[in-house]
Amino acid sequence: MSGQEHTNATNPTTSPKVPPAPKGTLKKVRIGHLQEMKAAGRPITFVTAYDAPMAGIADQAGIDAILVGDSVGMTVHGFETTLPVTMDMMIMHTSAVARGARRPLLVADLPFMAFQISPEKTMENAGRLMQEGGAEAVKLETNDPHVLESIERLVSAGIPVMGHVGLTPQSVHSTSGYRVQGRGEDAANILIEQALGVQAAGAFAVVLELVPAELARRVTAELKIPTIGIGAGVNCDGQVLVLHDLIGLTQSPPRFARKYMDMHAGVLRGLRKYARDVRERSYPDPGHSYE
Repeated sequence: MSGQEHTNATNPTTSPKVPPAPKGTLKKVRIGHLQEMKAAGRPITFVTAYDAPMAGIADQAGIDAILVGDSVGMTVHGFETTLPVTMDMMIMHTSAVARGARRPLLVADLPFMAFQISPEKTMENAGRLMQEGGAEAVKLETNDPHVLESIERLVSAGIPVMGHVGLTPQSVHSTSGYRVQGRGEDAANILIEQALGVQAAGAFAVVLELVPAELARRVTAELKIPTIGIGAGVNCDGQVLVLHDLIGLTQSPPRFARKYMDMHAGVLRGLRKYARDVRERSYPDPGHSYE
């Protein structure tokens, strides 16, 4: 089913009821719960969030984990890539999400140049995300072997780490754009080795981004830790989507992103009605004024 077909099928004007959170939803999701979900074959739900209101809605929906991704640079700040995102930006957005959601596991991205300089700098920045931002775990793009040393040091210091292989947006210029990774046996073997290295370094989970579905299935079967797919097919242990793609705020979402509502169209309609009412002096009316 295409994204547009799904949007029509779930149009809020024809399906007004909001599905309840799953029965038996945990009061607080911890890292160990993700491992239990993998063992039980229960898919893990991840979404990105960048502010308190959206994080609160994700919490109410029963989402298992929230990723404060450096994708905030593109979805909220209007950058063309994630590269301009800074530590201060990540801390600000992470702390907002932490105030908005209590139940989901909260993972935050280490942005570009926050972990590439040295293991010591990586430790400092990861500590800031937890101390100042309220993150419960950090995520590192891990397509470079030197990052594995940083993962080991972070984990030994009590900082939980999620890895990220496949398409790594911080390397967009060296990978010639946003392309599917791991095609062909040699490339697939390299990606499998990267994922195994992340596991061996002590990460509790790994994101598989933009890889062929069959390769993602192989990696998921190979690893003991959960895999979280984004553009990696249905056989990962869980899925993550950028919230702005999911709710239809993104104008040109990637092919793998299913749009569950068209928030852009709804907001546009509301703003046009507001502008019309102001210009016609029908707002504010007596019911929205004070005597």
